[in-house]
Amino acid sequence: MRTLRAVLLLIALSGAGTLRADELPTLELQIGAHRLTAEVAATTATRTVGLMNRFSLRPDHGMLFVFDAPQPLAFWMKNTYVPLSIAFIASDGRILNIEDMAPRTETTHPSRGLALYALEMKKGWFADRGIGTGDRVEGLGRAPRARD
Repeated sequence: MRTLRAVLLLIALSGAGTLRADELPTLELQIGAHRLTAEVAATTATRTVGLMNRFSLRPDHGMLFVFDAPQPLAFWMKNTYVPLSIAFIASDGRILNIEDMAPRTETTHPSRGLALYALEMKKGWFADRGIGTGDRVEGLGRAPRARD
């Protein structure tokens, strides 16, 4: 019995710090003519984990990080296996800058201004669609507010 408890505890702990894609709310967003589905990370816990420990993303799916106030942001890719591009977004929905990020690195990628949101998509998603600085992300008003 004691061995069974130890095994169950190890199984439970092995998933600590990870989230399944179906555990977060999703939001439909649009940038120009391009639609996407974003999982919403609106708490410190969900923002901290982000897309860590995932090995794939569905087409046109990503993660929207929601913060409580516009601020300088910086992201890294420790324990993140999928190459990503990140768009830092101002409170008015305007993209401040987009950065490509290599998997499993601790290089920081900063916003170029005060950002309220960050949107991570598979690397190249924005460039492949001609999306860049100054473009507006529609649908952010439906995002849950940051809860900490």
